[in-house]
Amino acid sequence: MKSCLIVIDAQESFRQRAYWSEDVARPYFAAQNALIEACAAAGIPIVRVFHVDEPAVASHPFAVESGLVRPIEGLAAFEAAATFTKHRHSALVNSGLDIWLTQQGIGRLIVSGIRTEQCCETTTRHASDLGWEVDYVTEATLTFDMVQPDGRPLAAADIKARTAAVLDGRFATVCTVDQALERAGALSAETVAA
Repeated sequence: MKSCLIVIDAQESFRQRAYWSEDVARPYFAAQNALIEACAAAGIPIVRVFHVDEPAVASHPFAVESGLVRPIEGLAAFEAAATFTKHRHSALVNSGLDIWLTQQGIGRLIVSGIRTEQCCETTTRHASDLGWEVDYVTEATLTFDMVQPDGRPLAAADIKARTAAVLDGRFATVCTVDQALERAGALSAETVAA
């Protein structure tokens, strides 16, 4: 089955948010870059998705006018097979990505990017409902601590664990980087077992 790596919202816009943390992002970059580099080496197409929203002013980091809707520093450089812009949480809503994937004969998506519980999870659920097999690589997604409605903190690690638990076996196969690469044919089983 033909696979495609989807890199969702890995854009400089996020560095402008108060919750941004270089320490939290560091392991994400390591996992995301390992996926990118191995997929590129194996000839697996890599798709870049950017999030753009209103207001369309330079002071809004998710507006094109800000100049921040571009690959985030620290992300491995890659030649995208295609680049899409989305305006909703799911990368499959009115972006053209679904049409492109169908035209390319893609059967399995490897989902990665920013943020774990928002655009990555939403895209995963949507893709599964539309019939794609999805490998969700939790370690190659990034999120940050949040505050629950009752004021209690919710740690990023707990958000990632919750997302993995609700997606696995229902909407996706939750994978490590190596497992996703093996399933896509970019690594041999012996390499993963080693």
